Amino acid sequence: MVSAARLGALAAGLWAGLAAGSPAAAQECQLALLLALDVSSSVDAGEYVLQRDGIAAALDHPDVRFALLSGPGTVALSVYEWSGRRQSRVTLDWTPIADAGTLDRVIAEIAGMGRSQDRFPTAMGFALGFGATHMRQAPDCARHVIDVSGDGLTNDGFGPQLAYQHFPFEGVTVNGLAVLGADPDVEAYFRDVVRHGPESFVEVADGYAGFQRAMTRKLYREIGGLVVGSRARPHPEAG
Repeated sequence: MVSAARLGALAAGLWAGLAAGSPAAAQECQLALLLALDVSSSVDAGEYVLQRDGIAAALDHPDVRFALLSGPGTVALSVYEWSGRRQSRVTLDWTPIADAGTLDRVIAEIAGMGRSQDRFPTAMGFALGFGATHMRQAPDCARHVIDVSGDGLTNDGFGPQLAYQHFPFEGVTVNGLAVLGADPDVEAYFRDVVRHGPESFVEVADGYAGFQRAMTRKLYREIGGLVVGSRARPHPEAG
């Protein structure tokens, strides 16, 4: 008869073996990446589609896929749409991308998203506060990054500076994607006011027609650094 102590040891060994074989245990989370999509009233229906489909296409770009699936750890991804003071809404909750099937599902979910709002102003401070709060629900990852895209300046409520002072941004980097065309000051605003935290940067899209290219560059810059040594690919020039 096997003793209780022996059974306990066998069970512990079996559990350890199962845990070691699981993707979650084998790969620690290296990056929690939160994409913030502008759906304020300055963004028309066609521009919204270019943003939404641009994110899906950027995630499906071969170099971005390689970076997502070939790094030393996983990337956890979430997406929310933002506009007015109380109009931020999560459209993709936190999802660790551990394999190609999960990535394909995430891409399909993003491509199938319906717009949450279309008639509210640009309350970027509120949107960033929402993002910082949602980031606290992310998996335990080595880095935490919020990507905020937009074509204008804050015109409702407080701005990014107050958000950074009063919401939990410790350890969170904010990168920007400034969409040119609607406001002549948008690039400078993103570089001087929106960008926040260590190693933060801003990519620029030449209108919404250039959104996919800019998003691809930005995602690869954020994720590609996780792929080490000779496996890393050069910075993509999305077509």
